[in-house]
Amino acid sequence: MKTFRIAALVGGLLLLGGAAPALAQESAQPAAAPQRCSTTQLQVRLGRVDAGAGNRYAPLVFTNRSRATCTVRGYPGLVMLDERGDALRTRVRRTPGAHPKVTLRPGGSARAVLHWTVVESGGETDCPGANRLLVIAPDDRTYTTIAFGADRVCGQGRLDVAAIK
Repeated sequence: MKTFRIAALVGGLLLLGGAAPALAQESAQPAAAPQRCSTTQLQVRLGRVDAGAGNRYAPLVFTNRSRATCTVRGYPGLVMLDERGDALRTRVRRTPGAHPKVTLRPGGSARAVLHWTVVESGGETDCPGANRLLVIAPDDRTYTTIAFGADRVCGQGRLDVAAIK
């Protein structure tokens, strides 16, 4: 019966005999941590809008279109735009809750849920429609614009947004 000396356990592999020390040294180098996703690495789109009782909900989908894995954490920046591209009053409210770091491999997606109301409140007599949405990835300064097509956003331009998950 042959017996082997266990030299090391590396990354779930059992290394036996004399070759283990060299392999263990090569494998022990940590991989570089993924960098934060920039807006330019992400394709952003609005998912299907669900309506009910004067409320609208839609996922804001972030897809990594680069060749490198990257991470996002937190809330996107948002500004509503009219049909001419002028900024509309936008009051972004962050929905409380966990905001984990999300790792996006190339082609991977994550979502932040948007909510707005189409019912006038308080002294509102008119709720503007938004044609496009300017979106900024968390911790970034660049932006992209996407089709929004919200015929009304009441609550004086209030958009509730959840953290990206």
